[in-house]
Amino acid sequence: MIPLVEVLTKTEAYLRSRGIPSPRFEAEQLLAHALGIERLQIYLQHDRPLGEEELGRLRPMVARRGKREPLAWILGTVGFHALELAVTPGVLVPRPDTETLVEAALAWIPENDDEPVYVADVGCGTGAVGLAIAAARPQVRVFSIDIGEAPLACTRENVKRLGLEQRVAVLRGPLLGPVPPQRPIDWVVSNPPYIPTADLARCEPEVSEWEPKLALDGGGDGLDIYRQLVPEAARRARKGLLLEVGIRQAPHVKRLLDEHGFVDVSTHDDLGGIPRVVTGRLRP
Repeated sequence: MIPLVEVLTKTEAYLRSRGIPSPRFEAEQLLAHALGIERLQIYLQHDRPLGEEELGRLRPMVARRGKREPLAWILGTVGFHALELAVTPGVLVPRPDTETLVEAALAWIPENDDEPVYVADVGCGTGAVGLAIAAARPQVRVFSIDIGEAPLACTRENVKRLGLEQRVAVLRGPLLGPVPPQRPIDWVVSNPPYIPTADLARCEPEVSEWEPKLALDGGGDGLDIYRQLVPEAARRARKGLLLEVGIRQAPHVKRLLDEHGFVDVSTHDDLGGIPRVVTGRLRP
C-alpha cells in the first residue's frame, strides 16, 4: 500500500521528466480519473493508502501520457464552452481558442428567436462547435459534417450525450456537399485544418505524433481548405461564414471573404490577443 500523496508526487515527477508542460495538474487529473474522485478529493484523502488494483488502473494511463498521447484521449472527455464532450483517439481535441468561434456565432444568432436557424459545422471533429452553438440556442439546427468515420462516431456520441438528436444531423462528406441542395443553410462555421505542412513536424508531440493529420494539415501555406470552403459557402449560405484561422492567417482569409462577396468582414481575437476567427455576412 502506498499513500496517495506519494503516488501523486511520483506521477508528477515522471510526467515532468517526459516534458509534460503542467505535470502537477495532469498528475492530479490522471489520479482522480483512476480513482473515480474529484481532484479536490486528492488533497482531502492525501494519506489514503492505494492498493495494487488502484495502481493498476493508474499506471497504463501515466505510461500513455508519458509517450505524449493527448491527455483528453486518456481521460475520454474534454471541457468545451460549458459542455463536457467525449473525445476518442484519432479525433482532434477541442482547444479553448476555438471557443472564440462559438462566441462569434452566438453574437450573430439572436437568443430569443422562434424561427429555426440552420448551421453547418464543417470538419466537426468531436462536434464541439456546432453542439455548443445548439446547446446555447434552442432554435438552432445543425449539420455536423466531416470526412472521417472516427470524428463522426465521436460527434454522434456527443449528440446523444447532450440529448440533441432531434436538432443535429451528422453527415459524412467533403465541405458542404453532404447537405442536400434543398436544405437551407444560414451560417457556415468551421475550424478547418490550417497548419502549414512544413510546420507540423515542429509542433508539440501531442500534435505532430498523435493527432490526426487530416484535421491539422492545411497544405503548403495552411490555406488550402479556405480556398475551397469560402466560395462554396458564398453559394450555399443565406447569412454568413465564420472561420477559425491560424497565426498570421487572418489577413489572407479576410481577403478571400472580400473577393467572394462577403460584407462586414471582421476578425475576433482569442484570449491570448491573437486574431483567431474571421467572420463575414452575405447580403440578403
